[in-house]
Amino acid sequence: MNSLRIGHGYDVHRFGPGSAVVLGGVSIAHTQGLVAHSDGDVLIHALCDALLGAIGAGDIGRHFPDSDPAFAAIDSRILLRRVVEQVHARGWQLVNLDATLIAEAPRMAAHVGAMQGNLAEDLQVEVGQVNVKATTTEKLGFTGRAEGIAAHAVVLLQGAADA
Repeated sequence: MNSLRIGHGYDVHRFGPGSAVVLGGVSIAHTQGLVAHSDGDVLIHALCDALLGAIGAGDIGRHFPDSDPAFAAIDSRILLRRVVEQVHARGWQLVNLDATLIAEAPRMAAHVGAMQGNLAEDLQVEVGQVNVKATTTEKLGFTGRAEGIAAHAVVLLQGAADA
């Protein structure tokens, strides 16, 4: 018998100096960057939180605190791979990921395929198990005012009944 677990993650970073944003491990040219201790990849941060939540292991800040200089400007894909190691070590496998990026800009549709490819590689699953979509808030709220980017991620994990 198999067990299932669902995890949800959410992350936000505000815009600041820079000429690109990194989302799903893809650098996208933009008039601003994202302010963060790491590379500011809100999509991967939300995904890490979803995975950690599903296995009952807290959140990304607990495992990779922004007070630790070792994580300054780190590529978030490295963090994701470390989280995936924890997921697998506890006997769980990803069934699927569904993620939503929320921003007025930059436009992301042309980059979604590359994001899904990066995430599938790091999650050690097929691309068909990874869905990324982007939306706006119709100019409402902090994302609508182009103050930053938000992301939600939901994962379904499958493991042995005693996992």
